[in-house]
Amino acid sequence: MKLILIIFYFVIVSTVNGYVNIVIPDSKNAFDPILYEEVLDPQLCLEQMRILVNNSAVLSQFLDAGMRTPRGILKGNLVDFGNYYQCLEINENVENTNIEGKYCKISVPLEQEINWPTLPDWERPNITFPENITWPELPWTGRSSYSNSLSKETIEIIKNFQTLKTQSRRLFGVKVETFDEPDVLLMPDAAFTLALCIPKPCTTREVLTNFLGHLEGLGLQYRETACRLPNDKRWVAADYTAIVIFSILGLLAIISTSYDIRQTIILKREPKSVNKLYQSFSVYTNTRRLLTFNPTPGALECLDGVRSLAMIWVIIGHTFVNQLVGSDMANPADMLQWIMSFNAVWITAGPITVDTFFMISGVLVVYSTAGKVTRTKFIKNVHLFYLNRLFRLFPVLAAVILLQASIFNRMTDGPRWETVAEHTRFCRANWWSTLLYIQNYYNPSQMCLPHSWYLAIDFQMFLISPIFLFWIVSGRKRAAWLTLITGLLMSLIGATVYNFIMDFPSVSMSFSRPDDRTYYVHYYYVNTLTRSSPFFVGMIYGYMLHMYRGKKLSMSKVQTAVLWVLAIGIIIAVVCTHQPLMQSDWDNQLADNFINSFMRPVWALAVGWIVFACSKGYGGPVNWILCLPMWKLLGRLSYAMYIVHFPLMFVFNGTALAPIYFSVEFSIHRFTTDFSLAVMSAFLITLFVDSPCSTLIKMLLGGGAKGSPQLKVATDQLENGKTDVDFRPNQELKTAF
Repeated sequence: MKLILIIFYFVIVSTVNGYVNIVIPDSKNAFDPILYEEVLDPQLCLEQMRILVNNSAVLSQFLDAGMRTPRGILKGNLVDFGNYYQCLEINENVENTNIEGKYCKISVPLEQEINWPTLPDWERPNITFPENITWPELPWTGRSSYSNSLSKETIEIIKNFQTLKTQSRRLFGVKVETFDEPDVLLMPDAAFTLALCIPKPCTTREVLTNFLGHLEGLGLQYRETACRLPNDKRWVAADYTAIVIFSILGLLAIISTSYDIRQTIILKREPKSVNKLYQSFSVYTNTRRLLTFNPTPGALECLDGVRSLAMIWVIIGHTFVNQLVGSDMANPADMLQWIMSFNAVWITAGPITVDTFFMISGVLVVYSTAGKVTRTKFIKNVHLFYLNRLFRLFPVLAAVILLQASIFNRMTDGPRWETVAEHTRFCRANWWSTLLYIQNYYNPSQMCLPHSWYLAIDFQMFLISPIFLFWIVSGRKRAAWLTLITGLLMSLIGATVYNFIMDFPSVSMSFSRPDDRTYYVHYYYVNTLTRSSPFFVGMIYGYMLHMYRGKKLSMSKVQTAVLWVLAIGIIIAVVCTHQPLMQSDWDNQLADNFINSFMRPVWALAVGWIVFACSKGYGGPVNWILCLPMWKLLGRLSYAMYIVHFPLMFVFNGTALAPIYFSVEFSIHRFTTDFSLAVMSAFLITLFVDSPCSTLIKMLLGGGAKGSPQLKVATDQLENGKTDVDFRPNQELKTAF
């Protein structure tokens, strides 16, 4: 028995923990590291500093664009960005020497003892300063630690926030500078981030040493974390590739639209007589199709509302998360206080909505296949089943990967651009693993698109779905039910054993175990085994919907009411459970293990009932809301919205010139911006990339499946619940979106 348990443990751990990370070469960097090295010149640096101190007008530009005391330290803010653009715009010619600005940031531990002398009595080597220079205010005075003036509560808030922020940035692959000296940081990761504007040939250490003296001798520890120069984003193959490909797409759109308008509007030819290939890139026709909504018999209409509301929840949750990961806040203490309160439960419970998509994916993979093909034809044409999925996912995903590897990095700039630069670097190196849907195992800390882990797990579940579809399409109900229940039980048992072995926290933002955030995400959150059960729950609902396709389902009002109360109660309980899990004093590993094992399938069970009830006429006002026409367009755009919204958030946050002030009202305002950008960008990507490619793929697979029209219908409409075969861009989107 022990031998069996050891083997079972080894199989599970080796299967779900086989993560691989790679070292990315400098050639993939978004910034040019050679440029930074080439401009350094100690002799020229010393000469330019001598010139500066004799020219107060130019020196004042550097001082004005540089270091200040962070505002709101008592609220937990330890960041000051200086003036990024003002620094990089400095370009003065003094004494036949061209002096240019370089923007740098240094990290200074909050907790350290500094013997700080008064400036007039301080001997500064090599340089004599004029009396009219006003020195910037520094965040240290006297001979003791700056943190001695802070309350214990403030110190604890700063510690919690900085730890959470550091773990979050590491999670998304953003470089985090740390200090190796254990005696320097009494409080891990709590450090000032300050901006310096210095002459281009200098390092921050040279400037601070020559201007202020040997700071290390006084006990002040600091480290240069980043420097920026004008035009430091080098051109690489990804940039040229993006320009060529998107230019070709634009040219094809112009040619195709011109042909389409001439044929349909000027010559007024019948639509059926127009060449579909020449028309495939037409903006005119694709826009009409995208905005045309025709009722379809047998369609699961309520899914448009479910996926749209789930997508809205995803975006608003990412808006709040991005303020932590991609931005710096002027009042992190207020955010921490709010996020740990019950008022924030609708945000902290946001990650559960991804399981809604897994459930929908399971529903549709069964509902759109069962009854449309025989078992023999399904086996013979299973390659088309996979090809359809790959081809229909590929265009949008590849387009956004290319945008992240090039265009997004060049859209704009800012003092917080390191996050965008890191994701650009990851896409240049790891684009292929994302297109192969293995990024959740191959490089989970260096994902090209950090939110694309969902696609990886969804595709991996799709890969094994034919094992179950084989019995479902056989027409044998007993075999189908046995297969589906066995799949769900295997998923639950495997995940439960794994969770009890690994002892994860139950939420990603656990304040009681902040150091386990990366461990939780890499080994639980993006793990196929632990996230598979909602997919199996969805497959069971999909088979139930197939069994009652076109049939009347008779349920009493009491039965219906009880099931609705149970479903709503489960949803409320799951959401509210997140509030105690977020508290810093939460310490119940047994509860964590049970929550990790069963909360997600239970959530899928409740949401699945809503889909089933609405589809069979027992939805009442809920069905009316979910079937409103306003959800149709969002339903068609949801896949592109999901792929593009997260990179755009990082781009938007990277332009911030100062720490933002957190408030729920401001965050909602940011959400409206993020949501609008996502919708507009998704519309353009769908119009110029997804719709044309969908037409071409339909023609390709249609030609290859002439001998099996039933499979063609099933693959064409995979995971949309539709029964028509007319082209509807993004309506038959390949995933739960």
